[in-house]
Amino acid sequence: MTVLDVAVVGAGQAGLALGYHLNTRGLAFEILDAAPSIGHVWRTRWDSLRLFTPAQYAGLPGLPFPAPRDTYPTKDQVAGYLASYAATFDLPVRLNTRVTGLQRSPDHGYLLTAGSATIRARNVVVATGPFQTPDIPAMANGLADQVTQLHSSSFRNPSQLPPGPVLVVGGGNSGFQIAAELATTRTVDLAIGTRNATVPQRPLGRDIFWWQTITGLITAPATSRRGRWMRRGEGTVIGLSTRDLRRASITLRPRLTSTHHNHAMFADDTTLKVSTVVWATGFHRDHSWINIPEALDGNGHLRHVRGITPTAGLYVLGQPWQHTAGSALLGFVSADAAYLADHITTC
Repeated sequence: MTVLDVAVVGAGQAGLALGYHLNTRGLAFEILDAAPSIGHVWRTRWDSLRLFTPAQYAGLPGLPFPAPRDTYPTKDQVAGYLASYAATFDLPVRLNTRVTGLQRSPDHGYLLTAGSATIRARNVVVATGPFQTPDIPAMANGLADQVTQLHSSSFRNPSQLPPGPVLVVGGGNSGFQIAAELATTRTVDLAIGTRNATVPQRPLGRDIFWWQTITGLITAPATSRRGRWMRRGEGTVIGLSTRDLRRASITLRPRLTSTHHNHAMFADDTTLKVSTVVWATGFHRDHSWINIPEALDGNGHLRHVRGITPTAGLYVLGQPWQHTAGSALLGFVSADAAYLADHITTC
């Protein structure tokens, strides 16, 4: 029975970058993904979504992103690039393969369960990323059935929502962008729980990632002085400011504290009647399928140092601040992928 050197769970940017490095080292591996096609998650995001990183900083190892410098690729361009990347390097991706269980095997390292299939591997890399399960607060249950609700992961464009005002909940990049787009067609309120810093996309005429690259901030280790300084701005919103939103006639509200029937209540004791709510409240990691208790922390997430877990042969890749500010970003994940490929090869 075949035993892989490495099973990679997730065929997103992290898994594909790792595949490139495993290929160059001659290892036998497969990349397992639940989706029907490479780039599926990108294709299903909202229609107007674009990368914050310009094309020259959006490439995976060995293949530059095929778009002009200082342009911002669309989500469909990203999906197409990922599919082209896998084909260019003939990466062994197994689609429609949802891994539902991972456990230790005394004979072969690890056993992965995917439907009726069992996959054996000496090493496993969890490259499912940080955006797995939509986070919708429990207070959503307090709204009446007549109130239309959806998470930002299900939002495509304003036309999918019923006519009338919309409350967007969430003060991150997604919340800002979706609120701005909806404001072109209707009245919008935006509830911001945490006041994130906002920065322009191109300060002093240069893209923010150009500045972070030449200063070394994007590659500064999380434990370094510069890394700790960067982490203080981890929730930074790029390209839009609260001033921009007010100019678009969006009403900014503080944290949403409770809901009842068709009303939303906020931290300043104001109330808003709502008919449609978009929850731009982020995602959480789901490692519940990993049946290796010693590898998990108190929250059920993999414990690791720079992607290396305390369980020999088990790794994680593509997590925010896994090593640097770029660890979860399309154009910067390669360094972490190479580091893990080296570790796997030498251990």
